[in-house]
Amino acid sequence: MSPDTPEQPRRSGAVTAADDRPVTPATRERRVPAPRAGGSPRGRAPLAVAAAVAAAGAALTSYLPVAVVLGLAQLSEDAGSVTGALRAGLAGWLLGHGVPLPTDAGPLGLAPLALTALVIWRLARAGVHVSRAIGARGGRSTRQALTAAVAVGVGYALLGVLAAVLARAGGAAVSPVRAAVAFALIGTLAALAGAARITGVAALLADRAPTVLRDGFRTGLVAGLLLIAAGAGAAGLAVATGGGDAADMIGAYRTGVAGQAGIVLVSLAYAPNATLWSTSYLLGPGFAVGADTAVRTSEVSVGALPAVPLLAGLPRGPVDGLGAALLAVPVLAGMTAGWLLARRLLRLAADQRAPLAWGPLLGAAAIAGPVAGVLLGVAARASGGPLGGGRLAEMGPVAWQVAAVTTAVVGVGALLGAAATRAFTRPPAR
Repeated sequence: MSPDTPEQPRRSGAVTAADDRPVTPATRERRVPAPRAGGSPRGRAPLAVAAAVAAAGAALTSYLPVAVVLGLAQLSEDAGSVTGALRAGLAGWLLGHGVPLPTDAGPLGLAPLALTALVIWRLARAGVHVSRAIGARGGRSTRQALTAAVAVGVGYALLGVLAAVLARAGGAAVSPVRAAVAFALIGTLAALAGAARITGVAALLADRAPTVLRDGFRTGLVAGLLLIAAGAGAAGLAVATGGGDAADMIGAYRTGVAGQAGIVLVSLAYAPNATLWSTSYLLGPGFAVGADTAVRTSEVSVGALPAVPLLAGLPRGPVDGLGAALLAVPVLAGMTAGWLLARRLLRLAADQRAPLAWGPLLGAAAIAGPVAGVLLGVAARASGGPLGGGRLAEMGPVAWQVAAVTTAVVGVGALLGAAATRAFTRPPAR
């Protein structure tokens, strides 16, 4: 271009490279819009809004089934109303979060664990939704996962306070402070589980953990689930055996077909509690159905019991004869978990054309005992609670006894199962 030639004006908005040549679409950088001042990036919901919506959704989807079930349980020919069902549902919903309900007969604190499981699942999904809303999916950011969980927990705690206030207005002297603490704790922990999974934090922590710890945790979880499954089978068999007594108890309420259906659903809500009590029975510590009572394989000492259908399956006396085979179930569960551990490690060793070392195998089997003990101990603690004052103030197993016995039984069983599988399996041919 000669000096006398006037410079061509640039078109407005044109993008040029450093040498003044136009930049092609292939070399143009993608520009990400900057976050708006005081807000979130475009297309993303603000954290407070996302947490509020997710917490409210979790609360609503866990409360409505309770209101329906308790509404059915209250129905009879001349009783029951929508308002009564809503109030009863609110009280039952609070109870499912571990908030005790004061009554004339004493505190009611035996939480229906089926409802608790529903609450935890919905809150975990809330943590997933909030993490997605703030753009944390797959980011492996611990800070974002904690932020989403705490936001859900705070929103859920506010809903717990509101529920307690409404329950107090209906005549139940529920503590709003107790409700706030319980809802905040459950909301934060459950939402953290969902947020950690969707953000990839859980996978990141698993990758950073030692291999023997990962294998031991997995084996302990498997052993604990096997024990709970065995307890569920034993509880189901006991209830089926005492089905006639359970039917008589349900018919004695005289609430009609709809009311009896509600009572059955309430009993099903406590089925996980009965499962864990049965697991404790198989382990040896047993459980209590009132003060100064004991239901164990070696002793059954109970007095007058409330007319609850699930209690119709209680054993009549100590285990004898063929029933003594039940004592081997916990050890077999631990051995099965150890066998599965050894099989998996042997398969991995065969893929690598190397023998399986004893150290990692036995180390993982030993870790499985405490992991299963903590799992069953926490579950046993959650399954118990008072059904009133006086004699019914003690219901359920003693958590530390369940944890201690589970740790020992699963630890020994897993070591035996893993060692036997390793010893009697030929190493891969090189």
